[in-house]
Amino acid sequence: MEKLVEKASILIEALPYIRKFRGKEILIKYGGAAMSYEEVRENVLHDLVFMNFVGIRPILIHGGGTAITENLKKKGIQSQFVNGLRVTDQKTMKVVEETLAEINKEIVHDINLFGAQAVGLSGHNAEILNVVKHRANGDVGYVGEVVSVNTLPIRELTEFNVIPVIYPVGIDKAGETYNVNADEAAAKIAAAMEVQKLIILTNVQGILRDPVDEKSLVSSLHVGDVEELIKKKVITDGMIPKVTACTTALEGGIKKAHIIDGRIKHSLLLEIFTDQGIGTEIVQ
Repeated sequence: MEKLVEKASILIEALPYIRKFRGKEILIKYGGAAMSYEEVRENVLHDLVFMNFVGIRPILIHGGGTAITENLKKKGIQSQFVNGLRVTDQKTMKVVEETLAEINKEIVHDINLFGAQAVGLSGHNAEILNVVKHRANGDVGYVGEVVSVNTLPIRELTEFNVIPVIYPVGIDKAGETYNVNADEAAAKIAAAMEVQKLIILTNVQGILRDPVDEKSLVSSLHVGDVEELIKKKVITDGMIPKVTACTTALEGGIKKAHIIDGRIKHSLLLEIFTDQGIGTEIVQ
């Protein structure tokens, strides 16, 4: 009986959050290690389906860097990166598109299998991500910087309780297709859609003051303190683009952004529906 009462208490704890976010969008960026394990993948997608059934409108943005690298290797194409951006020539771009489209199809299939409705969208075919050629790190080829977002194809789905599943490929004014960093795409779409929060799933707890001490988790961080932590090398390497995405979204008007460990079972539900939450939240 005590276990049953405990379960009821958990549902009651979730109630104010269901009330708060019902009918509103939350954007989840899904990629990296969170995509690599079948059990993690199923937990993430089940969480999305749960959110959908209680009236929240999740939007999923996914990457696929590991799979892209593997598929390039199979074709004898060496992956090169400049400051975290994949150098993308025309042959690489074709593999990027094919790989992301296949991942997208699989995710949509699984969400539908789990009982919700999902539709796959590409940033270029649906003309969601309008880009210019990325020049901040020299010429890295067909890598795009997002300059505007067309939210109409996304809203047409969320308003009818359908989960948009988007992969980050953009299009320029000339109709050329560009590879887009998934974190950047998530941030720009989150701001344009004015979502309630942006959640980035990763393979670490969040921001740690000491990378070898899990107890040093920074549970809450003001956006104004981010630059200082980067200078002090508290935020380093692969965490920098994720934190940058969060700050971009916050500067675009989003109230909260979160970096959480997607390997934790039902991490999305723990973050959204519990008082304590998990990971690191970055706030205005």
